Amino acid sequence: MHRDHAPAPDLVSDLAPTGVLRASVNLGNPVLAQGTPEAPSGVTVDLAREFGARLGVPVELLCFDAARKSYEAMASGRADVCFLAVDPAREAEVAFTEPYVVIEGVYAVPRDSALRSPQDVDAPGVRVGVKAGSAYDLFLTRTLRHATLVRGEEGVDTFAAQGLEAGAGIRQPMTAYAAAHPEVRLIGERFMQIRQAVGTPVSRSAATVAFLRSTVEELKANGFVAASLRRSGQDVSLLAPPAAS
Repeated sequence: MHRDHAPAPDLVSDLAPTGVLRASVNLGNPVLAQGTPEAPSGVTVDLAREFGARLGVPVELLCFDAARKSYEAMASGRADVCFLAVDPAREAEVAFTEPYVVIEGVYAVPRDSALRSPQDVDAPGVRVGVKAGSAYDLFLTRTLRHATLVRGEEGVDTFAAQGLEAGAGIRQPMTAYAAAHPEVRLIGERFMQIRQAVGTPVSRSAATVAFLRSTVEELKANGFVAASLRRSGQDVSLLAPPAAS
């Protein structure tokens, strides 16, 4: 991709203080990242490498199997940027861009369950399996009034292993799970939108955050994000809309 200007030295030293852009990648979200820690791929990997190219620095990809681990790497200073869902519980530590991808959280239930809507799930006696520290764990922790969350390594696995009334997760892998398990069905209506964005520590300068935000908007507008989604086998309709002006 053509770039007209070299980045300001202050920007490089602020965003990549070690001389390497360290990016935490969540391989636990198959919409955003695929492959192995040794050979990751997907839209977040492409974004990290594009940021490194624009800064003129190498990129180190720190791969994790859960969003909470990716978040902890950035919050502890081991990573310079992260790729996480925007959530109030994270914004004390993370300055986010606008989202580049918007995905949905949905519930799985036993096929013969009486639960038919997200509203039905929030009822006394309903136990919901969630992946600990995920965006939907954080959201449901705030919003459920009657149901009980049961946290584990994977929400749908916890749902199945413990015979829970529902499991929460991202639509795409949950759809695949239901297709492979005829005893399970999805509640089609989403219970949340998950706004995936680029984040960096709130200690970064305003200019650094502005660089990340403007670059994300450019990469959404010029087809970079859509092309990356397409290459990784994801639905291009997941592309987030432009930021409000």
